[in-house]
Amino acid sequence: MSLQDTFKALSDNTRREILKLLREKDMTAGEIAGKFNITKPSISHHLNLLKQAGLVIDVRQGQNIYYSLNTSVVEEVLGWFLQLTKRRLDNE
Repeated sequence: MSLQDTFKALSDNTRREILKLLREKDMTAGEIAGKFNITKPSISHHLNLLKQAGLVIDVRQGQNIYYSLNTSVVEEVLGWFLQLTKRRLDNE
């Protein structure tokens, strides 16, 4: 996972909406797809990019795969932003 992958994943509105859904609860791809007016293959593509960026974790439970928000990566990105802010505040 790199910050470049993370920012690329976050650059798309659909992927940001998926993350908001996963903030509330773990979901299957089908449950996620049901919240959007796009094809299931498109949702799968978005989920794969989120996984590659480390923002989403998938866990198989029986025949289902549940997706969840990887809060440690989200915290890492927030920490990066806070470092930028801290430098600016320190210089004022």
